[in-house]
Amino acid sequence: MDKLFLSMMAAAFLFTLASLPARAQDGTTRQNSNGTHNATAPQWPQGPQAATGAPNVVLILIDDVGFSATSTFGGVIATPTFERLAKQGLRYNEFHVNSLCSPTRAALLSGRNNHEVGFGTVAEAAAGYPGYNAQWSKNAASVAEVLKANGYSTAAFGKWHNTPLWEVSPAGPFDHWPTGRGFEHFYGFIQGYDNQYYPRLFRDTVPVEPASTPQQGYNLTTDITNDAIHWLHAHDAVASNKPFFLYYAPGATHTPLQVSKEWIAKYKGKFDQGWDKLREETFARQKQLGVIPANAELTPRPPGLPAWDSLSVDEKRLVSHQAEVYAGFAEQTDFEVGRLLQAIREEGKGDNTLVIEIFGDNGGSAEGGIEGSDLLTTTGTPESVNNRLAVSDELGSEVFMNHYAAAWAWALGTPFQGTKQDASHLGGTRDPLVISWPARIKAAGEIRTQFQHVNDVAPTIYEAAGITFPDMFDGVKQIPLEGSSFVYTFDHPYEPSHHHVQYFATSGNRAIYKDGWWAGNRYSSTWEPRGAFSPGSHDDIDRHPWELYNLNEDYSQAHNLAAQYPEKLKELETLFNQEAERNHAFPLLPELRQQPSPSLDRTIFIYREGVERLPSHVAPQIVGRPHQINADVILPAKGGEGVILAQGSRYGGFTLFIKDRHVVYEVNAYGKRSGKIVSVDPLPDGATHIELQVLPDLAASGAFSNSIQGPRGVRPGKVLLNVNGKQQEEVFANILGFSGTETLDVGSDLGSAVSMEYASPNRFTGRIETVKLELK
Repeated sequence: MDKLFLSMMAAAFLFTLASLPARAQDGTTRQNSNGTHNATAPQWPQGPQAATGAPNVVLILIDDVGFSATSTFGGVIATPTFERLAKQGLRYNEFHVNSLCSPTRAALLSGRNNHEVGFGTVAEAAAGYPGYNAQWSKNAASVAEVLKANGYSTAAFGKWHNTPLWEVSPAGPFDHWPTGRGFEHFYGFIQGYDNQYYPRLFRDTVPVEPASTPQQGYNLTTDITNDAIHWLHAHDAVASNKPFFLYYAPGATHTPLQVSKEWIAKYKGKFDQGWDKLREETFARQKQLGVIPANAELTPRPPGLPAWDSLSVDEKRLVSHQAEVYAGFAEQTDFEVGRLLQAIREEGKGDNTLVIEIFGDNGGSAEGGIEGSDLLTTTGTPESVNNRLAVSDELGSEVFMNHYAAAWAWALGTPFQGTKQDASHLGGTRDPLVISWPARIKAAGEIRTQFQHVNDVAPTIYEAAGITFPDMFDGVKQIPLEGSSFVYTFDHPYEPSHHHVQYFATSGNRAIYKDGWWAGNRYSSTWEPRGAFSPGSHDDIDRHPWELYNLNEDYSQAHNLAAQYPEKLKELETLFNQEAERNHAFPLLPELRQQPSPSLDRTIFIYREGVERLPSHVAPQIVGRPHQINADVILPAKGGEGVILAQGSRYGGFTLFIKDRHVVYEVNAYGKRSGKIVSVDPLPDGATHIELQVLPDLAASGAFSNSIQGPRGVRPGKVLLNVNGKQQEEVFANILGFSGTETLDVGSDLGSAVSMEYASPNRFTGRIETVKLELK
C-alpha cells in the first residue's frame, strides 16, 4: 500500500510540474498561447546587505586596568597577544574612557556621552535623574543595532553592565539586555562583576549554569572564550560571507581577582620592589618604548597612599602577593584574547577583521582599600596581617573575593595621577588602545597621539563598515553621535585630533578637555572614606579647587597651571558646566534613594519548586528585617534530602535544608558559620511543615544592605524553628547581607554553597509544595 501511495504522489507531482508555465532564461514567465500567464519569477524578500568588503569587527574591552599595567605600554604584566596586535596595527596613547564601568560601556556601544544614555554611574547605583537612571533609550541606537541593520551578524560575550538592576530578573523586561540592544546572541553575565568560578550566566535571556565545577577546572574567562569560538565556527559554517560584529568583554580583571596558581606563580617576586620603585621602572620602560613622550614627567605619590618603605616586612609580603595574583589574572585574560583571535585567523578572516582592543574600561581599581581586601577584611573589622598571611596562598581561589591594595592601582597607572573613579585626572580616564586591521592599516607598529574618547569608537566602526549613521532608526529620531571617527589616524599620524571638547564626571570628580587644555576637580579618591558610590552633599562639592593642565606640553599632568592662567581656568569651568548641563550630568552627586524593584512593596512571597537564580534585588529584602519562612515539603520513604531555600554563597547567606532526616537552618557570615539550628526528631515520610522565625536585634548597630561589592554588615539575632507543630531549640545568629554575585534558589543552592556541609547544587530529592517568606 505504501509503495502504491508513493507512486501515485510522484505521478501527481510530475503532472503538476509539466503543467506549470515555462520560464525564460531571464526569469520571467513565458506566456502560453492564450496569453493568460504573465507572472514574474518568485522574488524573496532580501535582508540587509553589508557594504562590499566590509570588515568583520571584533571589539574587546578589558576591565579595571591602568594605563601602564601591560607590557605593551611599558608594564610588568606580560601581554603577548596585545603586543602582537600592536606590532601589526597601531597603539594610541591618548585614548580616554569614563573612569567607571557602565559609563564607559554605554559610551562605547552608543557613540554618545554616557549621561546622554542614562549611565552617569554604574547600573547598580542608578538614581532617579535623566543622566543616572540607567534607561538607555531607543533614540540612541547601539552600534550592534546599526550593524545588524546593515547586514552584520552580532554577538556579545562576557560582561554587559548596561541593564537597570530592577530589570535583571526572569520577568524582564528584556529591552535593555544585550539581545534587546542589537546582539543576536549573548553569553555572559549582566551585572558589574562576577565570580570566576561560580558565575551567574545567561544565554541570551535564559539563566544557565556552568558546564563544570572549579574542581574540574572551570574558569569564567575560558568559558566565554570557548563560547565565542564556537559561535564563530557555527557562523562560518553557515554564513561565511556575512561579516560579523563580536563584542568580547570578560569580567577580568575586575575584582574578585580569581585565577589558578599556575598563572599567579609566573609573577613570584615581580612586585617585591614595591609600588614606588615599580612606577620608576615602568616610567623608564615607557620612554624606551615611546608610548609616552620623552619630556613626560613622573607624578608623585598622592597623599593618603603609604610609602612602600613605611610597610612592615609582613605587610610587604602580603600586598606583594596581592599584586602577583592580579598580574596572573591579567596575563591569563590576554591569553584568552589570543585564543579568540587565533580562531578568527584559522577561519581565514584575519586580514579583513578590524580588531579594537581597549585594555581597561577605567583606570586601575583602588576599591580594595589601603590594605587590599579578602574575606577576612570584608566586615570592616581589623584583622591581623599574620592571620591574613596564613591564608594568602588561597588568594585567587574560589575561597576568596580578593582585591589588591590601592597603591597598586596608582602604580599601574604610571605616569599619571589618579585611579578608577578619578574622572578629574588621567589615571582614571586614560587607557591603552590598540587597533589592528591588516587589510587596511599599513603603518604597522606605529603610535598615534591624537586625543580620542571612547565615544569615538562607534563612529569609527561605522566609517570602516561603510555606514552612514541614520537620522532615524527603527522609526525613532536619533540624537546625534557625540564621538567622531578616527579612521583618519590610520594614514595620517600627525593630523590634529578631530575630537575637540570632552567632559568627564564620575562620583563628584569631574574634568573638561578642550584642544589640549584640561581642567579637573577631584572631589574624593576611592580609597578615602567618601569613596566608591558614596552619596555626598553638594554643599562641599567644591571643597577642592580646580586644577589646570596644558596636555600639549605636560603629558602626565605634572604641572598645575591654575594660578598662572586663571582666565583659561575660568573659561574651562564655564565650558564644563555647559557640557554637563547639555548632557544631563547634573547633579554630580545624585541622591541614592530606593530604586524601582518588583519586590519593593511586597511583604509576602510564595515560591514553588524550581524557582532559581532570583537576584537579591528582586528577592525579599530580608537584611536587617524580621521575617518568617514556612515550607511544606513531601518526603519519600527513602531519601528526601537537600536544599529547600537558600540565598547567598560561601561569602555570606542563609540556607534551609534537610540532612539525615533533620531540618537544618544555617547562617554564614563571611565564610564562617555564625548560626545553626537542627531539628531534634527525625522527619517522618510524607508531609512535613517547617516554620522558621528570624528575629534580628533591631537595636544592634551595623551596616546593612544588599551591597554592590558584597556583604558588609552583620546584626545579632534570634532564630526559632518549629517542625510539624513542635517547637525546636532556639539559637542566636549573626544576620547579614548577601554577596551581589549570588541568588535565591528554591530546591537547590546554585553557585557556591552557603554551607560547608554540602556541595552545590544539593538539589532537594523530595517534593516542595510551597515556600512562603513573609517580612514582618
